[in-house]
Amino acid sequence: LPAAGGPGPRGGGGGGRGVVSRLVLRGARAPGDVAVRDGRIEAVGRVPPAPGDEVLDCEGCLVTPGLVNTHHHLYQWLTRGRAVDQGLFGWLVTLYPVWARLDPEDVAAAARVGLAELAVSGASTVADHHYVVPGGDDSVFDALADAARAVGVRLHLSRGSMDLGQSHGGLPPDQVVEDTEAILASTEAVAGRLQDGERVFVNVAPCSPFSVSTTLLEESAALARRLGLRLHTHLAETKDEERECLARFGRRPVAVLDELGWVGPDVWVAHGVHLDAGEVARLGAARTGVAHCPTSNGRLGSGICPVVPLRRAGAPVGLGVDGAASNECGRLQPELRQALVLARLAAGDAGALQPAEVLAMATAEGAACLGLEDVGRLEPGARADLAVWDLGDAWDVADPVAAFVLGPERPCRTLLVGGEVVVEGGEPTRVDLGAARAELARRARRLWP
Repeated sequence: LPAAGGPGPRGGGGGGRGVVSRLVLRGARAPGDVAVRDGRIEAVGRVPPAPGDEVLDCEGCLVTPGLVNTHHHLYQWLTRGRAVDQGLFGWLVTLYPVWARLDPEDVAAAARVGLAELAVSGASTVADHHYVVPGGDDSVFDALADAARAVGVRLHLSRGSMDLGQSHGGLPPDQVVEDTEAILASTEAVAGRLQDGERVFVNVAPCSPFSVSTTLLEESAALARRLGLRLHTHLAETKDEERECLARFGRRPVAVLDELGWVGPDVWVAHGVHLDAGEVARLGAARTGVAHCPTSNGRLGSGICPVVPLRRAGAPVGLGVDGAASNECGRLQPELRQALVLARLAAGDAGALQPAEVLAMATAEGAACLGLEDVGRLEPGARADLAVWDLGDAWDVADPVAAFVLGPERPCRTLLVGGEVVVEGGEPTRVDLGAARAELARRARRLWP
């Protein structure tokens, strides 16, 4: 909710204060207030003052729901800036052997930095797809959950997997794949010990059609539905993937997944770049979500997701940063502008996608991809995941949402997750980001040739 222009934000309280009895985000122009109590939004609009309120002055700011990152690979912070001239398959072949050397402590260090950077860019919910599990050591998922709790964001932890190594016709080297039955048992165990339905959610997430067996895909779908979990995988990211599926199955990637039970409202897929009109219609009719990762797809030369046709067909489309090894920025807010620009380029139409629609993709539609009905909304009863953005440089812009989406990258001034302040003054309140970056750099340099 925009506030009137003026001298800009003032105050905001001390970092790390946690949940208060009632916190009111006060705008200078009604209806510009948001009241928070017990981790939920209590009221939106004109909120009369009450004794004991803590007030966060949001004059000159835009308040949005916390952003939702629908696809990420946190471990890839350790390998930024590599294979910069490679498409997806060449990039993967270059990096798989490096990723095979990572241990859970490495992943934890990358996750602390990655999640803190995402929080600073307004992301209150992050879907991480971790599919490299050397030796089957699934304690790496505990490390990821611990990092999310440390930073304070919600984590959709996708227990990724690969069971089709090069010796059996897959792309990944054999040392990074796991046994099919072990993957399924581990996935159920990870969900049993980590899913809490509040801050950590577990999803079933075989990596991609070219790195897993059909058995794993079928059994994973059955497991997810037995446990009431969501399904996630990569889909239709490149022409190479399409050619691989045609050679192996005689069908395109969407048809392969559809036959294996992977098209439905409890599924969201990453990328969805190379989809024809029939595939767009099928995903839309099934309400299968798509995580659009514009910068990563551009960095790897993969193409542009058909965002506008997918949304018109009924598919929820969220935004994703993807791993920092294919999107070295690692922040979510810049993806809003990228998504708008690329959608208009793809359509050849300056009206194809509007700033407010992109903001919806980054919030409510992203939450829909993850099956979260009470996230990504500014309405009473929703979780109090809120981002405050300083628009002091854009008081001359009549539409604050346009200023936010089309303007420069900006850090989130204040981020609340469940009513708890986890970013204050553009810095995380619960982790020392400078120290975390130093530890990450030390571990990353160990992996250099």
